[in-house]
Amino acid sequence: MVRTRTSISLARRDLLKATGGVLLAAGSVGAAPFPALATAGLVEPISPGWRTGRWQAGDRIPELTIDLATEPATLDPAVVYDADSWSVVHSVYDALVQYGPDGELQPLLAESLEQTDPLTWEARLRPGVVFHNGEPFDAASVAFSVAHIQDPATGSQVAANFAVIEEVEEVEPLLVRFRLAAPAPWLPAQMAGWLAMLPPDYAADPSNDFAAEPVGTGPYRFVAWDRGREIRLEANPDVFGDSPKGNAIADVIRIRPVPDATTRVSDLLSGTSGLIRGVPVDQIDAVEEDAVLVAQPLSGAAWVRVPTDVAPFDDVRVRQALNFAVDVDAIVAALLAGNGARLPNFFVEGGLGWDPGLKPYAYDPEQARALLTEAGYGKGFETAIEYAASEREEIVLAIAGQLEAVGIRAEVRPVETATFNATWTDLDAAPLRFATWRPLFDPYTLLSLVISSTGFLSRHDNVGIQKTLEAAAVEPDPSIREKLYRDLGRRLRDEPAAIYLYNLTGLYGVGSEVPAWTPRADDYLIPTVAGEG
Repeated sequence: MVRTRTSISLARRDLLKATGGVLLAAGSVGAAPFPALATAGLVEPISPGWRTGRWQAGDRIPELTIDLATEPATLDPAVVYDADSWSVVHSVYDALVQYGPDGELQPLLAESLEQTDPLTWEARLRPGVVFHNGEPFDAASVAFSVAHIQDPATGSQVAANFAVIEEVEEVEPLLVRFRLAAPAPWLPAQMAGWLAMLPPDYAADPSNDFAAEPVGTGPYRFVAWDRGREIRLEANPDVFGDSPKGNAIADVIRIRPVPDATTRVSDLLSGTSGLIRGVPVDQIDAVEEDAVLVAQPLSGAAWVRVPTDVAPFDDVRVRQALNFAVDVDAIVAALLAGNGARLPNFFVEGGLGWDPGLKPYAYDPEQARALLTEAGYGKGFETAIEYAASEREEIVLAIAGQLEAVGIRAEVRPVETATFNATWTDLDAAPLRFATWRPLFDPYTLLSLVISSTGFLSRHDNVGIQKTLEAAAVEPDPSIREKLYRDLGRRLRDEPAAIYLYNLTGLYGVGSEVPAWTPRADDYLIPTVAGEG
């Protein structure tokens, strides 16, 4: 079990039209604690056992082709930042812990993870685990993996989040203590997403490269990478029993980058691929005719980052006006098939800091214009909004159109995903950035990177918010930490750091000949099925 003595809480463009002075988007479009899909939507979630009448856990097919929207830039887990790349990485690598379907931490390569005091975490490791190259997994692997992600030479954007670990003490071959410089109740959440376990002997040979030829302990082992075409994986014959990640559903996996969503659907319906990410809402009916549509509520949110370090966005009234100007409910109804609900801040239901009593901004363009006038921008202003090319252009266009209706003329700029990830703090980049972020079981990663005044991706500075953020980061009592994050959420709502949009839902297409597959709330597309218990 995972435990602690203080406990772990864990538009389409041609369908956009101006109506009544505001640009509206028009077109077709889990289990607790995650929110159900909106009842107005066309899609119903499918449980993890959605096809067990035909396929049982442990059944495999010889080969499965998966279409993802983007190709990873690297397979080094320390420098992977998007859901498609994480899907490959977490198929090959394992962490000490992971998030389960209910949003609770569960053991993976650790049998237990215990906070013995505010400055010490202790991990008891699973025995008998070997890496894909036959190297044993042990305390030395943990120490090496921490050193790798802390090494600035890796280029990791989260190295600072692991700098709190001052020492990895190899107490026994299967017992590790993490000695910390400061209390870090958020550390297990960081481990789950980022701290993949690496084999130190493999790394000792300079000809080996985790970025191009990864070696892990996960349900699949790496075989080959034909860049621009496919990554090939094979089921790991030595995977440890009862892995929380579940059982492999194919002997061979071929993962292909297919940026165009319509092409991904065509591949699925023709049988060229058997599992795809990102089904467009206007092709839901086509997928359901000949395949299976899986709708998975995600622990994630969509928003537009707004900086505070440049005019006019340094004026809180302008940032509030941006939120009043965007009709999030119309976007969700028209472009997301009703799947999602407007959020009052970054936090989502089922995650730390969620406050069900906190109301989101209302759509009120008149209030937006009034605030802009009060701030000295009655005639509006010009700006720009960037988004990663893997995101949906029509949503960004709808947001830009609604901003223009209140006088904010925002140039829309698509950016290649790797460039987008590398330019969060670039003053020459667009100040507004549309982003989707997952998982958000614990919001520390998002807040420390994007909201903290010292964050690697941050252009935000607010003394009051910073004070609460820092207090929550070191508070070991989970009930107090929850209260601090709710206080922070109210402050972020009133002094917005973003245009807050909606919670995320993953839409996946699965071929009729594919075994049962278990989707995940973290949006990692790992080709496994959960066991029977």
